[in-house]
Amino acid sequence: MKNLKLLLFIFTLLVVCMPIVADASIEPIDEIRELIRDNYVDEVQEVVLAKGSVTEIMKHLDPHSIYMNAKEYQDFINGIEQRIVGVGVVLEEDLKGIKITSLIPKGPAERGDIRPGDIITHVNGRSVVGKPVQIAISLISGEENTTVTLMITRKGQDAPLTKKLIREEIFLPNVESAMLGGNIGYIRLNSFATETSREVEKAIRSLQGADRWILDLRDNGGGYITAAQEITGFFPDAGEAFQLRDREYGTVNYPSILQLKKLSGTPSVLINEYSASASEMVAGSVKEQKAAILYGQKSYGKGSMQSMFNFPDGSVLKMTTARFYSPGGQAVDKIGVKPNKLTEKGKELEIAHRDHLLAKLKGFRQLSDMRNVPVAKKFTVEMNMKMDWKGMETSAIELIELGGEASEVVVEVKDNKTLSVFPTKSLVSGKDYLLIIHPRWKNQQKKPVQQGVYLDISVK
Repeated sequence: MKNLKLLLFIFTLLVVCMPIVADASIEPIDEIRELIRDNYVDEVQEVVLAKGSVTEIMKHLDPHSIYMNAKEYQDFINGIEQRIVGVGVVLEEDLKGIKITSLIPKGPAERGDIRPGDIITHVNGRSVVGKPVQIAISLISGEENTTVTLMITRKGQDAPLTKKLIREEIFLPNVESAMLGGNIGYIRLNSFATETSREVEKAIRSLQGADRWILDLRDNGGGYITAAQEITGFFPDAGEAFQLRDREYGTVNYPSILQLKKLSGTPSVLINEYSASASEMVAGSVKEQKAAILYGQKSYGKGSMQSMFNFPDGSVLKMTTARFYSPGGQAVDKIGVKPNKLTEKGKELEIAHRDHLLAKLKGFRQLSDMRNVPVAKKFTVEMNMKMDWKGMETSAIELIELGGEASEVVVEVKDNKTLSVFPTKSLVSGKDYLLIIHPRWKNQQKKPVQQGVYLDISVK
């Protein structure tokens, strides 16, 4: 067995798209029996190992242990590296079929007038009603430049629609970043891939001026164990990465891999029910070491590690060989990681962004909220004393979309006590904003204003 290459790897079934089909006549069943006997995370009874096929043996292991042929393995790795061949849709199961929840911009589906909310009932004539989403993904995926036919139902239309789409290679960004209003750096990780830490460092360097950070691990199904160690190393106060427990070595703690660039301040980490595996490794570690504040919902609960055993024909056995815990020994598998601040689904980013902004407004006074304002709202700022507006700094007034950027505003003097604030663009319906008025003005006696104010705004 020494000629088999072992790749330490962590991932979750959430992103395994292809069904596993193996030809028992060419399966390396004796080698697989030996690998399971020596390396599986739990002892396996000999009656199981005596089964006549790899498929039968794997049925008795955990659902994350899978035998893949060469093509299935390559599809699996492409999923981690965010390289796929398909039509550019994000899917979920629905009682009526497979629902399209979102589209990859400029992908074949978007160009072919597929819409979010459409429900796929058939793929190439085969019904997917009542089928797992993995079956639909395997049918929709295929060779580049080949055709797939989707039958869909659409709300408001009686007859089903038939769409013929050409599959193409789609590259999904592994790391996305943006500067949020108030100089809050935002970095989203979609997978823990080989280049993830380099891309995160590049994102940090690109967001010059950010003094607080939000790391988004929502819907991130995991990836490589070394990538998790590297990402934990971006947190200043997280010296430990995780703890592994297996049959051979027992309990071993692993340090984070320290990075030159850091996420300054006390970062926020966003998680949800689909944050799994390596995402939970990072989240559990930084929470336990008080290196970050977690926002969202309890994570998926996949606290096991898979090792990859390669065979000469290109096939691979992905097998659970260890379970991981927080550095202090808190279990993750089938339990998940609880956030410090439980939030409504979809509101994680907005709430974390608001908390970061308020942390900068020490001593400011909160005014009454403004709810359900129109998208074309004009705001009036009225002082309780006569002001000297001549030296006014327009930057003293900020209107920030929570989870987004600062909105450009025009400030006009109405009288010696009153200002009007006009957003140059319409506000976004359904969004929340924070209006901040910094104490950067003087009254007519040349005395500076002592206290800033802020208020929450929701747009109807």
